[in-house]
Amino acid sequence: MTPFFRRHWPLLLLLVPAITLRVLTWLAYRPALLFIDSFRYIDNLHALRADQLDPIGYDLVLRPLLAVGGLAWVAAVQHVGGVLIAIGVYGLVLRLGGRPWVAALAAAPVLLDAYQLQIEQNIMSEVTFEAVLLGLLWLLLGWGTPGWKRAGAAGLLLGFGVLTRLVGISLALPLLVFLVVAGGAWRHWAGWRRAGVGLLGLLVVLLPYSARVHAETGKWGLTGPSGNMLYGRTAAVADCANLHLAPELQVFCPAEPRETRLVDNYTHADLDPNWPGPLPPGADKAALAHQFAIAVLKAQPGDVADAVLTDFGKSFAWTREQDPTDVPLNRWQFQLSYPQWADQPLIDLVTLQNDGVVAHVDQPLAKILRDYQLGGGYVSGAVLGIGALLGLLTVVRRKKPLDRARAGALLAASSGLVLLFASAVFQFSWRYQIPALVLLPLAGALGFTTLTSASRKRLAAFPDDVDQGALDDFRGRHPALELAPLTVVIAAYNEAGGIGEVLEKMPDECLGMPVDVLVVVDGGTDDTAAIAQAHGAYVCVAPRNRGQGAALRLGYHLAAEAGAEYVVTTDADGQYDNSELEALVRPVVEGTADFVTGSRRLGHEEADSRVRWLGVRVFAVLASVLTARRITDTSFGFRAMRAELACAVPLNEPQYQSSELMLGVTARGARVLELPMSMRLRKAGKSKKGGSLVYGANYARVMTGTWWRGYVLRRGRTRAGRAGRT
Repeated sequence: MTPFFRRHWPLLLLLVPAITLRVLTWLAYRPALLFIDSFRYIDNLHALRADQLDPIGYDLVLRPLLAVGGLAWVAAVQHVGGVLIAIGVYGLVLRLGGRPWVAALAAAPVLLDAYQLQIEQNIMSEVTFEAVLLGLLWLLLGWGTPGWKRAGAAGLLLGFGVLTRLVGISLALPLLVFLVVAGGAWRHWAGWRRAGVGLLGLLVVLLPYSARVHAETGKWGLTGPSGNMLYGRTAAVADCANLHLAPELQVFCPAEPRETRLVDNYTHADLDPNWPGPLPPGADKAALAHQFAIAVLKAQPGDVADAVLTDFGKSFAWTREQDPTDVPLNRWQFQLSYPQWADQPLIDLVTLQNDGVVAHVDQPLAKILRDYQLGGGYVSGAVLGIGALLGLLTVVRRKKPLDRARAGALLAASSGLVLLFASAVFQFSWRYQIPALVLLPLAGALGFTTLTSASRKRLAAFPDDVDQGALDDFRGRHPALELAPLTVVIAAYNEAGGIGEVLEKMPDECLGMPVDVLVVVDGGTDDTAAIAQAHGAYVCVAPRNRGQGAALRLGYHLAAEAGAEYVVTTDADGQYDNSELEALVRPVVEGTADFVTGSRRLGHEEADSRVRWLGVRVFAVLASVLTARRITDTSFGFRAMRAELACAVPLNEPQYQSSELMLGVTARGARVLELPMSMRLRKAGKSKKGGSLVYGANYARVMTGTWWRGYVLRRGRTRAGRAGRT
């Protein structure tokens, strides 16, 4: 296996079905799919008039493509573009510190979502707009904190994006906020100057285009027809029976019942020359429609807000369901016959002029695609919501080891949510969710990367410089030391308040063997070392604090080097019952188990944190799934094992070591046994373990990472052992 494949195999595997699905789509609908908007784009291809409903951004892309090939060529380019966009998402996550499998998950929605495939086959602007979104993210995040040049380029690119999809104007807010705060520059003029340059770049594109619209239509704007968004939204909820309107406004009240009104019908009502009905001579339809909308807003603000928020919430639904007032969902679904969004003669004329063929469908291929789409081949809105949530949760990450990933998560999440909300203000359509496939999975990947990034770096192989310094000091104080066959290893960091009582209650003998205690002080600043020595323990002092995992790893190797046959671990805070030591050690000594751990769930538990109580159970389920054996407690610190087993398991986590060791020994085929034991509240001091989402996410990261290395990547392992319970 080459290093390239070993690193990128998750993405490479996803590319196989992604490319296959695109080839099937391209062959199933020939030469391409034509929607209502498609005919407008093609009609304006050469004139590039600014008085149309859609700005000319997509035409600027479509025109050179059609100059080279036909509609089938455009569809093929858009399919290739979809794959490249997904690869760009993957590359950006890697660049900002994400792991390859996390980056592949972020790319998967664009690669495999059936609605994405369908829109790529359409002569529509979505793929171009997605490329703009990805380009913005790379400009702002891909090369560190952006300077004024990249800020200006981002403004120019967003300007083009607005001319491609008008809803892109909503991204001006997250763009400018990011340019102000990136790198902490909001405290200085640098951030504000950078945002000013970005705004200037945006206006350089939009102001001249708006002036051209004014020259062709006599009004300022970015489109020709008004496309009265505000009227469309308010007309759909207007309670006309209770509105007190002037006669010239009453004619704008829809005749249909409110529960059947489709926002889209009213937003573009001005395209109908007979709308809305008789008006006074010289009346301005657009102005009167706006007055009507304002009247509804004043009388029914709650109804309008509720409609917008309801539509916004639909973007995060678990399944794709059709609401009677939504834009029909089947517009974006694969059909078994060619969609008729224009008269057949016009469809045939367009396809014959561009490709020399009439539009047709390969039904067997179309059925495969339709079954895939309707059978769940799409990204659930709930998954997008989780991605947005993970991105936003990075604001609670106090420690910031990966500032770039955190910034990227917040930018992508806020941009995706702003885009979906702006679309919902206009109207709801599943088509408008498609750009979120680029933003929100990426936000989730970067959020996960930030939340699970260790506050300490992974440990180097034993012994590292800190280990070696501690070993040299210990050997200098205890030359030729031979520890008892049964040695208890305790990692301690500022545990002066509890270590003494723990050592006083430690038995001197167990199962006929003497018991020694080795306390590894992890760079503490209190009297833990002195108190431990006074109670007869051997003390090894690490020169700086690295975490419990580092201290225990040092203790395992030191105990084995000094002749210990069996190693027991316990905590320095008095949470475990030393009287249970004999029951813990017996299975290992008698050879019926290789690794014995207590379980609070099988025994007795005193819990002071609901979050930690829940975490114990959640991670037990995760460990059981990963190891295919039932495990009830992954973080119980009272454990016994043979010394050589403790040293044989690769341990690289300075923290969260309990799950790393548990999954490490199971991956080696060790016989694992859980016994019912007690866990009490701390006798003194404050827990070093977190009860937060960040702690839980890191714990899960270590578990899954250890499983991956031990069960998937490690060769030549055995899986003979099964977890036992007594």
